This record gives sequence, structure tokens and C-alpha cells, in this order.
Amino acid sequence: MRKLLVLAGALLIALPAVATAKTKKPVKRQPPQQIACTVIGCVPVPPGCGQTPGRTWSGMPTGGDVIVCPPGVAPFR
Repeated sequence: MRKLLVLAGALLIALPAVATAKTKKPVKRQPPQQIACTVIGCVPVPPGCGQTPGRTWSGMPTGGDVIVCPPGVAPFR
């Protein structure tokens, strides 16, 4: 009788672990997100866009980045 109770207790402990192990889904790795430090602050670069150093009209660097998106890509929604 004691062996039966020990076996039942072990099954009660093991069953939830087995049930959760089967339901886990593989996690997709996402690429690290780029951060552009613009004149308004540091913001994430939207997917499909890039960043370039900012320059004044005379060509001097501003110290901030500029987010550049190809035509048809909305940078912020």
C-alpha cells in the first residue's frame, strides 16, 4: 500500500512538468534593434529604414543621426 501511495505521489508531481514541457514553443530570435540618437532624442530605427550622420547645409556634422527611409516606408506610425 505504501508503494502505491509513493507511486501516486510521484505521478502527481511529474505530470504537470511533462504537460508543460510539451506545450513550450520555440522562441524566434529577433535581430537587435538599431537606435538613432537624433536632435529630438534617441529613438529606435523603424524596420526597413537606416541611419546616417546628420550634417548642416554647409556640410559640417551636427553630432546627431538622421533616420532615412526608402520611398513608401512610413518611419513612424
